[in-house]
Amino acid sequence: MEDPKIVPPTDLVKPSPGYTLIIRCIIQNEVGMLGRVTTAIGEAGGDIGAIDLVGFQRDKIIRDITVKVKNEEHGQQLIDHLKKVKGLEIAGVSDRTFLLHIGGKIQIKSKIPLENRYNLSMAYTPGVARVSMAIHKDPRKVFQLTIKKNTVAIVTDGSAVLGLGDIGPEAALPVMEGKAMIFKEFADVDAFPICLATKDVEEIIRTVKVISPVFGGINLEDISSPRCFEIEERLKRELEIPVIHDDQHCTAVVVLAALFNALRIVKKEPDQIKVVIAGVGAAGVGTTKLLLTAGVRNIIGCDIYGAIYRGMKEGMDPVKRWYAEHTNPENLKGDLASVIEGADVFIGVSVGGVLKPEYIRKMNRDPIVFALANPIPEIMPEEAQPYARIIATGRSDYPNQINNALCFPGLFRGVLDCRAREINDEMKIAAARAIASIVAPKELSEEYIIPSIFNKKVVKAVATEVIKAAYRTGSARRQRVPMSIYHI
Repeated sequence: MEDPKIVPPTDLVKPSPGYTLIIRCIIQNEVGMLGRVTTAIGEAGGDIGAIDLVGFQRDKIIRDITVKVKNEEHGQQLIDHLKKVKGLEIAGVSDRTFLLHIGGKIQIKSKIPLENRYNLSMAYTPGVARVSMAIHKDPRKVFQLTIKKNTVAIVTDGSAVLGLGDIGPEAALPVMEGKAMIFKEFADVDAFPICLATKDVEEIIRTVKVISPVFGGINLEDISSPRCFEIEERLKRELEIPVIHDDQHCTAVVVLAALFNALRIVKKEPDQIKVVIAGVGAAGVGTTKLLLTAGVRNIIGCDIYGAIYRGMKEGMDPVKRWYAEHTNPENLKGDLASVIEGADVFIGVSVGGVLKPEYIRKMNRDPIVFALANPIPEIMPEEAQPYARIIATGRSDYPNQINNALCFPGLFRGVLDCRAREINDEMKIAAARAIASIVAPKELSEEYIIPSIFNKKVVKAVATEVIKAAYRTGSARRQRVPMSIYHI
């Protein structure tokens, strides 16, 4: 593979809501002055969202102008350009993303108001003692009588956060808060961030085990490879509640859902295609395993040393040795440019800029390109468009966003409702098929192979199919209720 530091040209990156500035402008009250300010913003590549009147100062007008930019560097360039406009004074610049995070994004609220001594005596002492003893006599009642029924721990050590790398547990906390918001808003699951100040595998496993009585499920998140594999496998064996590493499995589920629909468009079958995966970390390995389970036979994974093959020496660890034994049936060697020849599908879970347009030209007819690195994909859609039949990214500002938020809310809604012991492969494939099914045959197109995370049908469909699969496979522990009355 190419140098992972390569990124696409800046002019291909669009202004993003994630980089939105509110610029307080004190503008000379003259005809045409506002037009000169907005023109300067346009010249600097900013995307104006709103212009709000704040107040007056003698012969001046104060306005807040909301502008989307490409990144922090671009934002500073825009401000520097604005400062050159005569008759304009910039009184301050606020970043809307930072404003949104002030004080955190989640909170704990009581479900029952403590308005009188009667409620207090039932919610707390003395009444609560009877409930505690009921659970002591029958531990299964903890699922009925406490928050365990609907609560998930989002556990990280901050070692592999988004595309930022090892930034530590404190810096990971805003990301985990955001995930907790998605759990609650989309699936009414109460989730709480657990950011651990340790990277020791044994200490992480022990910590999760000792806090597990509170939670109905464990969502491991942003833990670096290869430690994430051992942590997940051990916790799955040693706990009686479902454990899943989101970066591996939920990403894999959504990739599989998108692939199901993409293959319908190009009229190919899973067992007939060649898939090349760039990136053999958590997401790459998880995706590979699920694709193999779903019937894909020819997968080649590439890391910084090139294709993973049997007998490879560079950069190998137990996970990659497993990978070498179970993929690349022709034992191809070489870099990404070499092994992508004749491929039907490219899946990127690596870093920006590693896929070149000329590589896509080497692929089979109707190439499918899933470039999922964030924020800069392996290839920008504008570069891939002339050569690829179907393009998906991990970004919200392009069609076909492959977002693991399509999976985990509904997945955990389902496993909590049926009180599953584990999340197995059949449940994950059921989730993928449920997500894919939201795109009706008459709606299916190159630019619509995967639904939006805001589609309200997704969570219910995923939860319903996961529950069915949990009962089929014996994972569910709750007495089954008729699916006709199941609802969220």
